[in-house]
Amino acid sequence: MLLRMRRILKNLDYTLLLSIAAILCIGFVVLKSATVNASVKFDTNFVLRQMLWAGMGFCAFFTVLIMDCSVFAGFSRWLYGLNIVLLSSVLMFGKSVKGAQAWIPIGPIRFQPAELVKILMILSLAKFLSDRAGRLNTWAELIPAFLYVGVPLGLILMQPDLGTGLVYVAILFGMLVVSGASLPKILLLIGGGLAAVVSWITGHYLWGWWMPLKDYQLMRLVVFVNPDVDPRGWGWNIIQAKITVGSGGLWGRGWGKGPQTLNEFLPEQWTDFIFCVLGEEFGFIGAFVLLLLFFILIWRGIRIAGQAKDTYSALVAVGVVSMIVFHILQNIGMAVGIMPITGIPLPLVSYGGNSLLANMIALGILMNVHIYKEPFII
Repeated sequence: MLLRMRRILKNLDYTLLLSIAAILCIGFVVLKSATVNASVKFDTNFVLRQMLWAGMGFCAFFTVLIMDCSVFAGFSRWLYGLNIVLLSSVLMFGKSVKGAQAWIPIGPIRFQPAELVKILMILSLAKFLSDRAGRLNTWAELIPAFLYVGVPLGLILMQPDLGTGLVYVAILFGMLVVSGASLPKILLLIGGGLAAVVSWITGHYLWGWWMPLKDYQLMRLVVFVNPDVDPRGWGWNIIQAKITVGSGGLWGRGWGKGPQTLNEFLPEQWTDFIFCVLGEEFGFIGAFVLLLLFFILIWRGIRIAGQAKDTYSALVAVGVVSMIVFHILQNIGMAVGIMPITGIPLPLVSYGGNSLLANMIALGILMNVHIYKEPFII
């Protein structure tokens, strides 16, 4: 075991590891000022709790490296079944928080199965697609892949958790492209899906069509198009997010000196809108540094996928990268007003133990693909 650990440490992608550590440190710094009033109000040291979760995350990260993740290919059906069981248990035993029944209380801890389910889906879907790689050019081959993801996706939408559902879709499309699926057909499906959503929303308001979404989710889409429809209500978050990011200018107002943050004009500023706090306090330069670190992380992930030893491992790496990329684009996009608000956290930066732990496990799997790209003989 000692020799194996030495071999693992020798083969680590230290560029990826350092970028993860740097992003976490930025998250701690921004979280401190974002929760300066909340820590007093809730009598909670948010930064300390986040550091503890990060510590557990690193333990999980290195634990994942012990065994080649390609062995999970043989358990893909069990992983898919566990996926369904976890999502079903949420509907039966879950606790509703902010309109979504997505949490299962376990003593003092709230467990969000949807975070773990993303990883299980990547591991199981990679096997499903690797067995069909190169044959996904017809609708007859594509439709089963959508049905494979459609079952857990439907359970997620029943919570309802639209944000996690969109992550599933992003993972599916990213892995389909790499597995050799027809790109025109994928683009056609994306265009058709967007057209269906727009027409469905329009029909809901004009003709009363039923939609499997809560009113607050529909309003998020409405105010995304025009936040001035309800500037002091549903449009408040988007308007304040833009003001907060824009007020930082080039260099920012300084750590802990952002008036929007200090006065808590922006709700959920330590979770959904933590990028706004970064923009206000550290300006364009600070935001650029964080985006550069994310770029390095994604670049290393794509490189790892390209050097993977087999199709399954490559698809697993692409699934992780697709998940991270979508989280970044969606979270930062909603912070600057170019994406609707869905409650998706910024990876490694937003406060939240479930999200942080799941992301560290996913990145550990990505590192695993890199370490075992060649025969691992001791």
